Order: sequence, then structure tokens, then C-alpha cells
Amino acid sequence: QVQLVESGGGLVQAGASLRLSCAASGRTLSSAGMGWFRQAPGKEREFLASMARGTGSIYYADSVRDRYTISFDNAKNTLYMQMNNLKPEDTAVYYCAASSEWGILRSSSLYEYWGQGTQVTVSS
Repeated sequence: QVQLVESGGGLVQAGASLRLSCAASGRTLSSAGMGWFRQAPGKEREFLASMARGTGSIYYADSVRDRYTISFDNAKNTLYMQMNNLKPEDTAVYYCAASSEWGILRSSSLYEYWGQGTQVTVSS
């Protein structure tokens, strides 16, 4: 089992930055693939970014490619998402996820482990 705990969300104004953290514990070697998703009210969960820990390969959704950066600190077993130039449409609950599958994983169905989510609200 892998436990994931997110933090770093909050209320910010448009144009601001936030850094989300996702601390992983338990059988972290099972988290070969890690990713970030978000879900806005009334919408489906949206893929944001994926990292293949073995190779360091990264893939971003077009909607955040130029503004978000995913990274992983091996010493801290923590996944990060740096979010810059936030927009009101970025408002959502943000989730980190982990999978025992290797590679870039864009589908939420490929992830076995999920954090509890952290709210990000961007005001205009």
C-alpha cells in the first residue's frame, strides 16, 4: 500500500503561484508512475501531468504545459506541482496519484493510489 497526503492548496488571486506537495509513504517502491489530476465542480477529473520515476520522463496536459511543473524529491519521497500564473479556471480540487505501472500514465484508471485532495481557488 502507498499512502499519499497532499498539501499546499489555498485561495490566491489570478496571476499568483502555488506549490502543491504530495508526501508518499508505505510501499513507495510501488509508485513507479505518479501524476496530478484536478476536478472542478460538475466536471470530470482532468489529467494534468505524469512522471515516470524510473526514467524521469514527464508529460503535461496542453492546458497546463507552460505554467505547471511536476517534480519528485527522492530523499523526501514527495511529489510536487509548481503552478505559476494561476487563472480562475484553475480552481478545482487537486489530487496526486501513484501507480505500480511504469511509464507515462494519462488515464486516472491506471492509478491505484490517490491522495485526499487539496482545494485550489483562484479569484479574478
